[in-house]
Amino acid sequence: MTAPAPSRRDDSPDPPALHDRAIQDLSFIRKTIEGASAFTDVPGWGLVAIGLTAIATAALARAQRTAGGWITTWLGEALLAGCLGGAMMWRKMQRRGVKPGAPLLSAPARKFLIGFWPAIIAGAVLTVSLVDMRLVWQPDSTVPRVLPGMWLLLYGVGITTAGAFSIRAVPLMGATFMTLGSLTLIVPSISGDLMLALGFGALQIGFGAWIARRHGG
Repeated sequence: MTAPAPSRRDDSPDPPALHDRAIQDLSFIRKTIEGASAFTDVPGWGLVAIGLTAIATAALARAQRTAGGWITTWLGEALLAGCLGGAMMWRKMQRRGVKPGAPLLSAPARKFLIGFWPAIIAGAVLTVSLVDMRLVWQPDSTVPRVLPGMWLLLYGVGITTAGAFSIRAVPLMGATFMTLGSLTLIVPSISGDLMLALGFGALQIGFGAWIARRHGG
């Protein structure tokens, strides 16, 4: 007489406890909601500060006697703006409160940054390709005419793309930058210095104040 074979039910793993499944479901729902939400940590007061430094930079750049001096002045402003914007954004995120164990950047923040950087990197590569490094430091050397308009246009593209995952004011600001950049490129008589001051200066101050008032700083 042979022993009875063990049933298949005995070999199957134990089903997860009810509370474990509930925790997994809640975690999935929380991640889904977080991924679908908008990025609201755009620093309004940070944009205001960046706009003020940009206006000062426009005046300083205009006084330069070489194209190299002009470009270096604006590259310094870009570095300063990046530090200011990053620090103010981090401060706003911390003030909102980050839960222990949560990732450094939320899903909306990651989407925002992924949408922003490609256009900025393209602008940096095009700048290097347009500038003749052999002549840029010669006295009375001139800046490539397309440079101010190209910077405004590509910055606007980055802001508009990233703004798809953010509050309404951000893509609107990006579209305005694109309009300024297009005008600067199409109409040669428009001063590039003036448009840079208007875009990186006045425009960011205006939208920054709007965001600060409506979205907590």
